[in-house]
Amino acid sequence: MSTAHTVRDSATMLKRNLLHIRRYPSLSIMLIAQPILFLLLFVYVFGGTLGAGLPGQDGGGDRGDYLVFITPGILFLTVTSVALGTAISTATDMTTGIIARFRTMNIARLSVLTGHVLGAVIRTGCAVVIVAAFAFGLGFRGDAGPLGWLGAVGLLMLIAFALTWLTVGMGLAADSVETASNTPLFLMILPFVSSSFVPTDAMPAGLRQFAEHQPFTPMINTLRALVTGAHTDSDLWFALGWSALIALAGYLWSRRLFLRVPAK
Repeated sequence: MSTAHTVRDSATMLKRNLLHIRRYPSLSIMLIAQPILFLLLFVYVFGGTLGAGLPGQDGGGDRGDYLVFITPGILFLTVTSVALGTAISTATDMTTGIIARFRTMNIARLSVLTGHVLGAVIRTGCAVVIVAAFAFGLGFRGDAGPLGWLGAVGLLMLIAFALTWLTVGMGLAADSVETASNTPLFLMILPFVSSSFVPTDAMPAGLRQFAEHQPFTPMINTLRALVTGAHTDSDLWFALGWSALIALAGYLWSRRLFLRVPAK
């Protein structure tokens, strides 16, 4: 099958997924509302206390300082939230019989998965814009220049691409939509055991070691550095490396499942 044919089929499947998003907006609304609720909860309920304990504040930090600290973590949580929705939509396709019908048609087989991934990345971009606008409305102000913001957006899209391939695999491996909605929940939990909400230095020794060496921490540290105008240091390379590794593993796993496992 030619490359042009594959691209055309992938574009068709992308259009299909975008139409699903437009016609059934409830899932997208829920996935966007969740990080916004976390932002409000942590800033207005815990922000006063947590802001005072931030490094370099000497007890003088406030909710505004904590808002600057937490916003990159909330943007990351937005990416993981949308990725969770992709596992659900993929499992829905696998359990309703539409995949079996697609397999009888003269289309590029992996275009179905490509449509899910590209649609999820576009939905992630829209969700990030909405959540970022909400954070700005609350008073968030970063010191990054245009290149810093461009780098942050690029990194978020790379992370979205990587996590989406991973959750596509989870959706394919699930035996039901309910299972697919629960399997990726660790992607929502891991940001809480990272540098998203508090500095890792404030954690107990064992938990701190885990938080500092899990994949999400360098990603969030890099996002925070980019939007605040700070130096990214080695976290940037760890963030890019982990994203590439997750994307490759997710793609190979998803491809293997889709090509070898019969539609459910």
